[in-house]
Amino acid sequence: MSASPHRVAVFGAGYVGLVTGACLAELGHDVVVRDVLRERIDALRHGEVPIYEPGLGELLARNAERLRFTTDVGEAIGDADFVYIAVGTPPTYSGDADLSAVWTVVDELPRIERRCVVVMKSTVPVGTGTRVRHRLDERGLGHVGYASNPEFTAEGTAVRDFMHPDRIVVGAFRDEDGDLVQELHAGIDAPVVRCDVASAEMIKLAANAALMTRISFINEIANVCEATGADVVRVAEGIGLDRRIGSAFLRAGIGFGGSCFPKDSLALKQLAANSGYHFQLLNAVIEVNELQKRRVIGKLHSHLGPLRGKTVALLGLAFKPHTDDMREAPSIVLAGRLLAEGADVRAWDPVADGGDLHGAVIVATPEEALDGADAAVIVTEWPQLADIDWAAVASTMRNPLVIDGRNMLDPEPLRSLGFVYEGIGRAAGAGGGV
Repeated sequence: MSASPHRVAVFGAGYVGLVTGACLAELGHDVVVRDVLRERIDALRHGEVPIYEPGLGELLARNAERLRFTTDVGEAIGDADFVYIAVGTPPTYSGDADLSAVWTVVDELPRIERRCVVVMKSTVPVGTGTRVRHRLDERGLGHVGYASNPEFTAEGTAVRDFMHPDRIVVGAFRDEDGDLVQELHAGIDAPVVRCDVASAEMIKLAANAALMTRISFINEIANVCEATGADVVRVAEGIGLDRRIGSAFLRAGIGFGGSCFPKDSLALKQLAANSGYHFQLLNAVIEVNELQKRRVIGKLHSHLGPLRGKTVALLGLAFKPHTDDMREAPSIVLAGRLLAEGADVRAWDPVADGGDLHGAVIVATPEEALDGADAAVIVTEWPQLADIDWAAVASTMRNPLVIDGRNMLDPEPLRSLGFVYEGIGRAAGAGGGV
């Protein structure tokens, strides 16, 4: 717990804002979370967590005395020492980050007479901090500090990632502002990277670009493995043991999704283009990811022929396990493509509601999705899928075909049950998996 509790206002009650507020309260600070969605704030006031994030509900309950929720700007600001901006920055049609919510927060700040620090938690293009600093100065808030404190939390492990991070990045125009933000994190044992604001903004974008590059790289290797008879699971194991490379983010599949990677890749690509630089590598990373999702359709065609009238079970809808987030999820692309080709789509996920899959039938269990299906596609590697009684399923499917988009199942047991199994970048007869 922090030795010197502070008062913190967090603007935005989404995945980032709620985790930030709850974890800062866990560190001993008094936190007010503000959001424009009254129904979300009402739910939080009643102890209901509006998003699915393991451990978040318990954290909010344990720190209820240090947490308040409001829709009122004045109540949120109050006598806050820090104003955290944790609002969404979705891509525009041009690929630039939409900063309208950020500017709304900045422009709604009242005439604060005391010293406090505005802290950017949202992922923003490099240069945003400079523009915010100018806006604060124009509004007579030159005494209000500004710092960039980007988040590096992954949905599904966000609480752990905040409390036990690889690093804490703090960028500031003035050292005293950076000192205050660093002090706010007292109680967390992690290296602190102190830098200028632009570098902090770039660290976030560059980190995500590096991870996306690894994902697209191993997916390209998987596609070559399919063409040559190699097994990408064994290949990834072999290269991952090289200490210069490591094994993280070398699991082949049907591509990345979510609220960060697709958005941030477009934002960095557009940032480079706006600066007169053609980011060739990142362009390729994005293209590979888009094509990877559609390769599943080709696999279905190779086994089933035309898909009109066929029933396809999509197992897993969220962009990754242990979250209900479907933003940019591969399931949306797959369902849309299947429905466009005349297939019937049944979809299951343990927590995501599938509201974005217009035309698909959402069912309660994997077994219900598989009953009478011509093919199953594993889209999200939920642990529950490893517990399915595949022997029983073999007799209920019209055609026992499994396209394992995450390479999570062991092919040989399935094939022994009569399934046709195809993974991503896996040779016929390859073993391994869950």
